[in-house]
Formats: sequence, structure tokens, C-alpha cells
Amino acid sequence: MSDAGISDADITRTAPVPGATFGRAPHAPPLPARSLSPGQAIASALSRLWSFTLVRRLVVLVALAAIWQAAAVWKASPLLFPTFTDTVRALVAGLTQEDLLPAAVASLVVLLKGYALAVGLALVLVSLAIVTPFLKEVLLTLTAMFNPLPAIALLPLAMLWLGLGEASLLLVMVHAVLWPFALSALTGFEQVPETQRLVGRNYGLKGPAYVALILVPAALPSLLSGLKIAWAFAWRTLIAAELVFGVSSRAGGLGWYVYRNRNELLTDRVFAGLVTVIVIGLLVEVLFRAVEERTVRRWGMQR
Repeated sequence: MSDAGISDADITRTAPVPGATFGRAPHAPPLPARSLSPGQAIASALSRLWSFTLVRRLVVLVALAAIWQAAAVWKASPLLFPTFTDTVRALVAGLTQEDLLPAAVASLVVLLKGYALAVGLALVLVSLAIVTPFLKEVLLTLTAMFNPLPAIALLPLAMLWLGLGEASLLLVMVHAVLWPFALSALTGFEQVPETQRLVGRNYGLKGPAYVALILVPAALPSLLSGLKIAWAFAWRTLIAAELVFGVSSRAGGLGWYVYRNRNELLTDRVFAGLVTVIVIGLLVEVLFRAVEERTVRRWGMQR
């Protein structure tokens, strides 16, 4: 078609529209922001608040405290079942005026000693078992024998062999921690991919360096799981052992505090000691969760 055949109307129809882009529609004007009603704003804020794990945990604890208070008031027997408010007052008095805080510190010191000793020993045994098949069979046999054995069952022998002291507690603690953590560590080390093992061998890593730089990072989820399980076993075993040691040697930590107040029929103080045991357990759980968030979850090793 020649230029003479193009009319002014055709030129007008084909002229680009200002602000339009080829291949897509012109930009639509932005919609005005819709304001939320007070009810919707409150619901949105509560939804964001509920997304935090700490808030959900606090709601559960408050609900349990309310149920405890209502049940104790309905029971109306402070000697058998004190109220939550009476327990809180006894807890504050025990921390400020009595020996509840020193008892908790003494228990934690013994726990950390036995825990660290057992974890170190388990890592050595598992590292040797990974290298030598015969030692692996030895470790699996010992784990199958001693892991089902309650640690508190060894307490009479520990008292007979080592006397009434910290050494007996440490023996019981090592037994409680060693076998479950060794089993978790061995499982984690065996699940390390062969490609990562080859990387370590290509770099010439052997012995402790190979374990520390290749096996431990790759098996970290299993190691953290084993540490949590071992911690729970150790904490329960320690409190139970301190009950016996308190009877025997007139000394002890939280277990002795609970036993002594039970003999004096101070039930609110008994509950205060038990609440202290629970609170310490919750704080340790928060610590483990924080470590997981900053390691295995951040690295994509665990959901």
C-alpha cells in the first residue's frame, strides 16, 4: 500500500496512547488502601502474636496454672494439694530466704560434670567404633546390655564401691548419659554420606581431625537429638539419686530439698522444689531449641 492510500484516520488509530506500553495494558491507577476496622486490626495483631512459639508456650503454662489453681481450691486440702499461689509464695521464699537456690546450683554443678564426662567418653568410643568394625560390635553389645538398665539401679553398687559422695553420683550420671548418646552418635556417624567422607580423605584428614571436621558437622542433627535425650535421662536420674543421698548423708541438691520438706509436711515447699526442677528443664529445652535454630535449621539439615 502506498503512502497516498493511508488516511488521517488510520494514522490516528495506530498512534500510541500516551502512558501505554506495547504488549500489555496501560498501568491501572493504584487502589486506595482499605482501612481495617478495630476488630480486624485486633485480630490481625493477635494472629501475628500467636505465630511466636514463646507466646504459645506461655498460653499453655497460664492455662495449666489456672487449672491447678481451680483444682486445688476445689480440693480444699493444702496439706495434700496446695494452690498455685501458695506454691509461688513458697518458691519465692525458698529462693530468697531458704536454701532452694544453692540446692539448684549444687544439682546443676554435679549434672554438668557427669554430663560432660559421659559425652566426651561416648564420642571417643563412637569414633573408635567407626574406625574398627570389632569395636563397633563391642559398643553395640554394651549399648544393648546397659541402655535398658535404669541408672538409679546402680546407685547401691555405686555407694558400696565409691562411698557417699560426689563420685557415686557421677558414676550414676555417666551411666545415664553414656549409652543413649553413644547410640545416637553412632547412628549419626553411620548416616554421613560417602561423598563427604571422600572429601575428608582427599584432604588427608585422619583421626580426631576427620571426626571433628567431617563426621560431627554432618551428623549434627543426630548429635543434638542424642544430647537432648541424654540430658532428660541425666536430670531425672540426678534428682532421684539425690533423694537417696539426702537420706544417707544429710546433703544434696534439689532432690534432698524435696525429700526434707516432704518429711516436714511442707507440701507447698515440695511443690516449689518440683516447679524448680520443671523450670530448669524448660530453660534447657529453650537452649537446645536456640542451638538448633542457629545450626541445623538454618543450614537446611532439619525442618
